[in-house]
Amino acid sequence: MPPRKDTALSAAKTSAAAAAGLAFAWLACLIMMYRQHAWILDKTGRPLVTDFLEVWVAGRTALSGTAAAAYDPRLHHAAQAVAVGHDFHGYLWWHYPPVVLFLAAALALLPYLAAFLVWVASTLAFYSASISQIAGTRFAGLLACAMPAVFVNAMIGQNGFLTATLIGLALVNLEMRPVLAGVFVGLLTYKPQFGILFPLVLVASGDWKAFCSATAVAVAAVVVPSLVFGGETIRAFLHFLPQANDSLLVHGAAGWNKLQTVYGLLRWLGYDHFVASADQAMLCVTVAAALAWLWRTKVPFELKAAALATAVLFATPYTYMYDLPILAVPLAFLYRQRHFETVELAAIAFATVCMLGFVFNLLVIPIGCVSAAIVGMIVIRRIWKLQPITIPQLVGVQVPEVV
Repeated sequence: MPPRKDTALSAAKTSAAAAAGLAFAWLACLIMMYRQHAWILDKTGRPLVTDFLEVWVAGRTALSGTAAAAYDPRLHHAAQAVAVGHDFHGYLWWHYPPVVLFLAAALALLPYLAAFLVWVASTLAFYSASISQIAGTRFAGLLACAMPAVFVNAMIGQNGFLTATLIGLALVNLEMRPVLAGVFVGLLTYKPQFGILFPLVLVASGDWKAFCSATAVAVAAVVVPSLVFGGETIRAFLHFLPQANDSLLVHGAAGWNKLQTVYGLLRWLGYDHFVASADQAMLCVTVAAALAWLWRTKVPFELKAAALATAVLFATPYTYMYDLPILAVPLAFLYRQRHFETVELAAIAFATVCMLGFVFNLLVIPIGCVSAAIVGMIVIRRIWKLQPITIPQLVGVQVPEVV
């Protein structure tokens, strides 16, 4: 029988080769889709109706001096219909904070095709580089691109790469460069549901430099857009939020199976809004309490970071498949701590298969929360295996010897 170490090494090499092949397969699929006019542009050269359309149109609106109009669903939809050359069913709403209009406006300076490619390529490059930095090997960046969620994000031009990059850079800089880490946390206000656990962790660990830095950037992200785009833009955003919440969360306008959260899973199973919201809230509180405890212990930083990066996906009811590149962040920190065991590689493979099933419409269940839970279980397993460590030792309490 071969040694267990050799078996794990062989499994790791096989998994790496399969992941690299999958990453290149996604690129080949996108090229094929573009040639068939099924990606970015249609046969007439007009934009296809995908999520990036809302970004580009919102940017054009901001450049025209009417930024607040981006938060009016009827006006925003009419502008999108003009861009694609025909009306279409449904709405691509602009529900991001006004600070994102700076990025949208910069992209809108380019023609649609160039803007789409620049957006996807640049955010993918930052995403890959941040994962490589965390894991300590360039190959990790390529492996991160194998995630099915990466294909989804690139296909529709969403912002999952940016979110994962900000979370990853915030955590990897937290120990040595807390002020810089706080800047990345503050920038997460562009998608605040993924940043709500960071202040808790920073307070629990007493990292006040990062906390103050994050607060300053978050305040600037509100004040500067108000000065540039006008106070009515902030008011329009705040007025629009309840409408978006009612449509997407209460009535499931996008489909319950697309919400890759416990809330989405429960709604898909037939539970009402109150039950699903209560369960999601309890999960969020539990996760927050566990993180507050964990970050006050002597657990290795890599495991703390992996736990936080995974937990952000459980703290919100509003997560889609394109957000799941975030899972590459905890996996990179886990690899940084030590190489994966065979059982861990098998679990990661299963999580990938779950996402593949959703991407190719083989599974209509919101399976993303299952994939996130699998990564979370790997983190918990590693913390549990820190032996011989007792809870008093983790917390740093001195236990007197019994004579």
